[in-house]
Amino acid sequence: MAIQTNIISRNKFVIFISSFLVLVGLLQTVTAQSNAGYVYKQFQNPVRDRLIHGMFPSNFSWGVATSAYQVEGAWNEDGRGLTIWDTFAHEHGHIVDGSNGDMACNSYHKITEDVAMLKDLGVKHYRFSIAWSRILPEGTLSKINQAGIVYYRRLISALVEADIEPVVTLFHWDLPQSLQDVGGWSNDILAVHFNNFAELCYIEFGDWVKKWITFNEPSIFAKAGHEFGIHAPGYKHQGSTIYRVAHNILKAHAKAWHTYNKKYREKHKGQVGITLVSSWAQPSTKWHVDIMAAERYLQFEFGWFAHPILVNGDYPEVMKNQILEKSIAQGLSVSRLPTFSATEKELIQGTADFIGVNYYTTMLVSAWRSDPWPPGYEEDQDLRAWQDDKWPKSGATWLKCVPWGLRLMLNWIKNEYGNPPIYITENGVAEKMNDDDEPKLKDIWRIQYLVSHVNEMLKAYKLDGVNVRGYSAWSLMDNFEWADGYTTRFGLYHVDFKDPARKRTAKSSAQKYADIIKNNGFPIPASKLRYVPQIKPGLAVGGFPPAPPRPAGDVLPPGL
Repeated sequence: MAIQTNIISRNKFVIFISSFLVLVGLLQTVTAQSNAGYVYKQFQNPVRDRLIHGMFPSNFSWGVATSAYQVEGAWNEDGRGLTIWDTFAHEHGHIVDGSNGDMACNSYHKITEDVAMLKDLGVKHYRFSIAWSRILPEGTLSKINQAGIVYYRRLISALVEADIEPVVTLFHWDLPQSLQDVGGWSNDILAVHFNNFAELCYIEFGDWVKKWITFNEPSIFAKAGHEFGIHAPGYKHQGSTIYRVAHNILKAHAKAWHTYNKKYREKHKGQVGITLVSSWAQPSTKWHVDIMAAERYLQFEFGWFAHPILVNGDYPEVMKNQILEKSIAQGLSVSRLPTFSATEKELIQGTADFIGVNYYTTMLVSAWRSDPWPPGYEEDQDLRAWQDDKWPKSGATWLKCVPWGLRLMLNWIKNEYGNPPIYITENGVAEKMNDDDEPKLKDIWRIQYLVSHVNEMLKAYKLDGVNVRGYSAWSLMDNFEWADGYTTRFGLYHVDFKDPARKRTAKSSAQKYADIIKNNGFPIPASKLRYVPQIKPGLAVGGFPPAPPRPAGDVLPPGL
């Protein structure tokens, strides 16, 4: 059944920030370690950061995630069609180490080995994606590739036999190149082609697959591929194409949801959702303008897709107002943000049985008046976002380890959208590594990240009543990390990319995650339990680091 939610005002965010942990203390007390334990030396607020003990419900679903282009390989085997990532990665200069996903982890030929790793972890589900071009080489129903269907049936059958639930993502950025050649997601017809692809998957795999994710991180696909040019298809169309792409993705998602709802739900008894991503936006000061800037960040990142789907079929008001104001200042007569018709709003509203949430890190945010020219997605927001250099680092420059941001992000979603069913569909940390490096198998940094973030998820569930139902670690194994190639590694299993056999080796974090899964959280003998103290106002996020100085003469956005 579709999620029903209510619209809330922007000012609710202000109330949420100031009263968040007061409500935590009132909701429920929970047992905690008697020797207050912390994971990171940078985060030792005794109320916010101390690990707690507790367990998730018995039906909580633990898993890991991958995507087709990042692990499958076999890029030109058995009738698979070309994708935009094949084209992009084969062009010189796009990938840091000059690599590509031609072979990747060779998972296309390693179903048995990959499922064995999943069994060793003890996961309840495996989130993977179906390569559109492996099923439909041209992207349309004009040619159906039976070899691709057979491959995914073999994978799904192996999972089911191992008592592991297949969770399928339909689009994880690997658009068939033939569809890009007719305009890609800028072309309205893509919604029709995607719906046809989705329906074919429902028909072929729906007897076994009960959780479908239409799109993975559509905001990143739109931004990185059409605004910044760092992902396929590599466009730098500032402030324009990005919004058309997102607009058509929303319509495609809605079509696929309705197709399942009308034709396959009664028979297959499954669910269809979407996976969205955002960093937590922490106001850099207690100033009202910075609090509202943080809210704008969240609405542009997460609300961009969540608000149409979960609220009223349309974009957040703050997003519409910001882009219209900027568009007029740029000499346009209409907004660069497309509009939905009344029929389209009705089509989109309520089209999610669950929300997938990908969380990796947190940003500090302050209000900042951007120039109207040149136009751009970031400029439309009138804010600055950055990270504290003192926060724990990782092997990816963009990823600082900030576990408390996950709890706050989950609570914001709960309050903004009426506590929808949530699955954490990606969460993980990277190490920097090149092929010449020795395998980094004792990955203490990943154990720290896993323990701290799963524990914050536990707090959100036990203390705050967030409706979180599952967790997927990113990733099962080291893989092709898009523009970073193989220089950043997120896997619980190391993959030797110098070895034609792509040997997999468990890292220390694999055993730790297996222990968390086995224990269903962080249990402790009753004799060692005690209560968490009452949480007081103002301690939700600790002290505020100083914001960067504002240039002389800087003018804040009007009305903030």
